[in-house]
Amino acid sequence: MFYRAADPATLRIVPLDALTLIYHRASGITHIVDAPVPEILDILGEGPRDVAGLLAVLTERFDLADPDPVALAVRLDELAAAGLVERTCAI
Repeated sequence: MFYRAADPATLRIVPLDALTLIYHRASGITHIVDAPVPEILDILGEGPRDVAGLLAVLTERFDLADPDPVALAVRLDELAAAGLVERTCAI
């Protein structure tokens, strides 16, 4: 299973101090998120990745001490349910 960020035209992302507001035009919902959601969306905006590939990039860029693939998979499923991330079977 691969994931990619939703079409940038459907999202309005506004950093606000430690939090980030993401307006999802398709649903009309504004999401209030914190790290690592904006970072995940940035990486997935570069192209589709599976959990292992995304975790490798997050670990490299942010020096994660204890990377957890299960926690990341759960977060990706939450983001997909919210419409911020899309699941795809192939690149």
